[in-house]
Amino acid sequence: MPSLGVNIDHVATLRQVRYRETPDNPNAEPDPVAAALVAEMAGAVGITAHLREDRRHIQDRDIFLLREKISTKLNLEIGVSEDILRIALQIRPEDVCLVPENRREVTTEGGLDCVAQHKTLRSAICRLHDVGARVSLFIDAEEGQIQAAGSLGADFIEIHTGSYANKFGAERASELEKLRRGAALALSLGLRVNAGHGLNYENTKPILSLPGLEELNIGHSIISRSLTVGLENAVREMVHLIATG
Repeated sequence: MPSLGVNIDHVATLRQVRYRETPDNPNAEPDPVAAALVAEMAGAVGITAHLREDRRHIQDRDIFLLREKISTKLNLEIGVSEDILRIALQIRPEDVCLVPENRREVTTEGGLDCVAQHKTLRSAICRLHDVGARVSLFIDAEEGQIQAAGSLGADFIEIHTGSYANKFGAERASELEKLRRGAALALSLGLRVNAGHGLNYENTKPILSLPGLEELNIGHSIISRSLTVGLENAVREMVHLIATG
């Protein structure tokens, strides 16, 4: 049965709206680390946080505190830039998910190009493996990208589900079949399979049919739901949804 990793980026997004210019203000809230502890208590098997180059939400201090405080595992999402990579090597998270990054985007808009970035990605993966981190590549379910991911020596792929999430009816069914084929190919290459992006309480169940799916990383929908039912309940609802499929 797939498990749930909770992405806490948007807790930090809300904090930064008010406290971007005063990061050390003792009144700064909400606290993404406190949210992570609630998510763990409610059944999350890991906490995901994206440390972006522009530090638009999660801050360096958050990552160090998460490493210290959480009791499950830290899945650190990063772009392949040297300054961010150095932080990952220092933190030594259990998992690192390498993602594309564009400063003009609101959130990650697509998968890595493992073909074009092959040399850079291979170097980063080797360095992360040297400190004991498992490495995932956030990619679209395209045959060429999955083949390239397999050749890079990554442990996982995280299949980008954004296109699926934004489609409806027959188009969504077609996207789902594409995701299934991609997951099956990844497994045949010895890659483990995670998925995420745009998943919510309405569209997650069909994703559970992906072959070999181990973990879903979900953030925005859970944080949004928490505004009406509380974070603990929002996480528990998603854990139950995944468990009952």
